[in-house]
Amino acid sequence: MTAGRMTAGAVMSLAVLGGTVGANMGASAADLDRGAYLAQIMDCGGCHTPGVLAGTPDMTRALAGSEIGFEIPGLGIFYPPNLTPDAATGLGSWTAEQMVTAITTGVRPDGRILAPIMPYHAYSALTPDDAAALVAYLRTLAPVSNQVPSPVGPEGKAVAPYLGPKTP
Repeated sequence: MTAGRMTAGAVMSLAVLGGTVGANMGASAADLDRGAYLAQIMDCGGCHTPGVLAGTPDMTRALAGSEIGFEIPGLGIFYPPNLTPDAATGLGSWTAEQMVTAITTGVRPDGRILAPIMPYHAYSALTPDDAAALVAYLRTLAPVSNQVPSPVGPEGKAVAPYLGPKTP
């Protein structure tokens, strides 16, 4: 199945779940449980929760982004973003379709391709129902205001700690 077809199918599944995923109207408890399960086994929190990469996870801000980035030689340094529905610093202004597209194809709403450390190639195998359940679950999280550092190009200077071959 191509990413484009998957995205269209996932959007149709979102409509079945209730259309307005932000409010989770119509998303069943089973769908939300499935989404929580997927977030756990996909290890979203392993990168996107503050403190996890330092060994001190702050679960009061689960999935709110990381202050520690990853260096990918030749590409730069990337900081895992905030996945909570905070409108200013998270996914709160993204549509469900935009979220599914980013998860399954690695393309953000602004057209930027996500760093390859985000395993969107593997996540492209999500079924439309699973993609919809994951998005519905992410929309149930409490919004957390947490602005993570912006990506830094390969010649740029890191503004926050990062993991990589030249860790400061």
